[in-house]
Amino acid sequence: MSNEKNQEVVQKKQDDSIRPIPWEKRTMNWGSNTMLWLGGCISIGTLAMGSAQMETGLNLLQLFLAVLIGSTILVIGIAMNDQFGYTTGAPYSVHLKSAYGTKGNILPSMLRGLPAIVWYGYQTWLGGAAINNIVKLIFGYDNIWLWFIVFQVVQILLSIKGFQGAKWVGNIGGTVIVFAMIYLLYICLTTQWDVISTNLMNKSGTWGLPFVAAIIAFFGNSTTVMLNASDYSREMKQGYSAPVRGFSYFMAMVPATVMLGIIGAMASTATGIANPINAFAEMVDNKAILVVTLAFIIFAQLSTNLASNVIPPAYVFMDTFKIKHKTAVILIGILAVATCPWILTNDSSAAGLSLFVKIYSAFFAPIFAVLIVDFFILHRRKFTEEQLEDLYDDNGSKKGVNMAAIIATVIGAVIGLLNVDLSFFTATIPTGVVYYLLMKNMKSVEGFRKGTVLEKK
Repeated sequence: MSNEKNQEVVQKKQDDSIRPIPWEKRTMNWGSNTMLWLGGCISIGTLAMGSAQMETGLNLLQLFLAVLIGSTILVIGIAMNDQFGYTTGAPYSVHLKSAYGTKGNILPSMLRGLPAIVWYGYQTWLGGAAINNIVKLIFGYDNIWLWFIVFQVVQILLSIKGFQGAKWVGNIGGTVIVFAMIYLLYICLTTQWDVISTNLMNKSGTWGLPFVAAIIAFFGNSTTVMLNASDYSREMKQGYSAPVRGFSYFMAMVPATVMLGIIGAMASTATGIANPINAFAEMVDNKAILVVTLAFIIFAQLSTNLASNVIPPAYVFMDTFKIKHKTAVILIGILAVATCPWILTNDSSAAGLSLFVKIYSAFFAPIFAVLIVDFFILHRRKFTEEQLEDLYDDNGSKKGVNMAAIIATVIGAVIGLLNVDLSFFTATIPTGVVYYLLMKNMKSVEGFRKGTVLEKK
């Protein structure tokens, strides 16, 4: 069978979901995009992170600035890396092929997709536990496994709807989350003001390494979505410039992250309990407040899973294994259960889970650097229709593995692993420089220069 016919067969098998989305078929406006990102950035982890910073000696002003700076740096990274998806309509897994090749993209795709599945299971168990606590509180019925399964089924059904399901949950869940956050902040200020003002506002704090570490912590909390920003921007309608999209990300993520960080810190300071949910239960013995807190958890897990933990691996599976979107979503749901989230949520597993996060995060800076150099420098932010279609052709100019990208990523990862807490800041620039130099000088990457500014005729 000829290469042309082989390609036609692949195209027929390939789910349309990963094909470039033309402008006229895009459904996300500025408001929907903002609400989607708001829902995706809300997590109990951010509350807990705010709580954890109190142990380092920061005061309220220092915590506020640390969260603001860290989350703003993250937004800048997202606004840079979303441009491929917005201009071409193609997802992250296809974006990777431009730098890593049609086979080489599997490595960075899996590095982004597999951790998302782990977090999907983790968040689902927390959501099921929150539902179980509400039912137990109101009706006295206790069965966490039942509600875990129910919550999982609901998420799969919504995920099957694709981006429309995530958009619907984002619009509704985002609104609920905003009101819940405001209410939780009100509870902190009205019930524990004396303790908070004494232990959080009136202490000197520190502007040293703990402050810098807090900035890095809140930046690193959501670096996963920075990698696959194209998966979301490809759904946005025409007419939104990079600054306008950046403002959408800022409005969605920065105020919410700042508020969650401060709420977590206040709850921990008032009670001395690190777990923010347990801290709220200790602060006020009120069923209504507890139900609001648990409802917040449910919507937070649902919106985060659909936006951040289902879409990335779904696109990866569809592109890698040439399966349909529905099949990919169901597979992700099964794999999420196989990660045994009931074990990961135990206190005894916290150290191992934290180490897991740090290790895989060390690979994100190199991948990000390679994508930025490839798009902004090698392609000068432009892909022709022919170049884009070439990325979908397993026998095109990007076939196989681009060793320049792999070598640069490995070097960057080694640098990052030397200090995982600073990996993004220590590995990004070296990786980008190495990738550019290798692309310019390696004879084995001639095919990957086609259509780039490095090609000289």
